[in-house]
Amino acid sequence: MTTMYFDLHIHSVYSRDCESLIDSILKHAVDIGLDGIAITDHDTVKGGIVGEQRAKELDIPLIVIPGVEITTTRGHLIALGIREDIPSEQTPEDTIVRIHELGGIAVVPHPFKRMSHGIGDFSDLDLDAVEVFNSRFITGEMNRKAERMARKVGLPELGSSDAHSVPMIGYATTEIMAERNQQAVLDAICDGRTIVHGSRIPARIFAAQMIRGLSRRMKEILGIE
Repeated sequence: MTTMYFDLHIHSVYSRDCESLIDSILKHAVDIGLDGIAITDHDTVKGGIVGEQRAKELDIPLIVIPGVEITTTRGHLIALGIREDIPSEQTPEDTIVRIHELGGIAVVPHPFKRMSHGIGDFSDLDLDAVEVFNSRFITGEMNRKAERMARKVGLPELGSSDAHSVPMIGYATTEIMAERNQQAVLDAICDGRTIVHGSRIPARIFAAQMIRGLSRRMKEILGIE
């Protein structure tokens, strides 16, 4: 086994609120020393599948885990290790059942960040892990609340950037001890062989991403290409 560092919550151009190109994500992840990433676009696995393929085509030494951030009736859930879309707006319970049927693992991201569709109290859900450090939070209280609940119910802890632009990648990571392959990494997460590292994304990077997002939404409202 070896010690590896992953950012397990990254968005790409396949998310409506992100413009990060897959190749740019892969190259930046390697440049900053990551061993692996998960591409988890909103309600589509396409970004993760393309990322996995492009890493092989470019011979990039990066484990790319395909995933998706799914909109449920209570908030967002992340599925890691699946290659098939799961319908949105189902209950979290039904969504988790489907994630497991597809051989993936179910993670709750930013559970207490309501503005980002946090699911809230997750103690009743059959989860595999909890994102206890999300580097997009301006303050740390919601991360600490997620950590406290994860420890109370005995769930593995993850750290991730929730990157919506390439420079955001890697500000929070999960240290994982596993063999160097995708399934071994997923198994290690479920076994709790994780250590969370991270810091909040600098204000200048966060502000730049927010400005791009507002500009994109205004163009959509005004019908500008």
